Amino acid sequence: MRALVIGASGGIGAALCAELAGRGEVVGLSRSVNGLDLTDETSIAAHMAGLEGSFDRIFVATGALQITRPGQAAWRPEKTLRAVDPAALAAQFALNAIGPLLVLKHVRHLMPRDADCRFAALSARVGSIGDNHLGGWYGYRAAKAALNQMLHTAAIELARSHPRAVIAALHPGTVATAFTADYQSSHATVAPAVAAAHLIAVLDGLTPAQSGGFYDWAGKAIPW
Repeated sequence: MRALVIGASGGIGAALCAELAGRGEVVGLSRSVNGLDLTDETSIAAHMAGLEGSFDRIFVATGALQITRPGQAAWRPEKTLRAVDPAALAAQFALNAIGPLLVLKHVRHLMPRDADCRFAALSARVGSIGDNHLGGWYGYRAAKAALNQMLHTAAIELARSHPRAVIAALHPGTVATAFTADYQSSHATVAPAVAAAHLIAVLDGLTPAQSGGFYDWAGKAIPW
């Protein structure tokens, strides 16, 4: 098996690399190590063009609950309408929705057309419209909902050219990483290694008929 992990320096990304390394070759890319910027299509295209061969598994393990700004306070998840900021919303969409889709756009030439191939991007249960009972977190929720729609749409298209491919949006649960450090108090957490094993098992267990779906760490479909 040959795998590609985008966001390889993060908590979940690094754990995915470690887990997948026991199955074959792993190529990891990240902003901090390789300069890959998911908010810049030129950067994405250049990094994907620099890869050779094909990949059996592709994970986009990137994202942010709060968006950092050089020299300014980070944009944190909004609790009320009063806190909604158009620039923060745009930043959430750029990183959490558009970025993963652009990876898929520029990595499709590395996905075999006549063999098993699986692509997953990390989504979040809070991106479920049907499961939203608390409100708040406008930007992050909407960006993840948009990501789910984009992956679902891409799966329909890719089924025509890559009939054995699986595209999935995966919710890893609340993982004990720096990403969730400020939001763990009310949720049970799992270690990155455990989350990585779950994510790989779920992706491996999906069939092409399930491509385009939104699944949690246990493989259960999440309402749109």
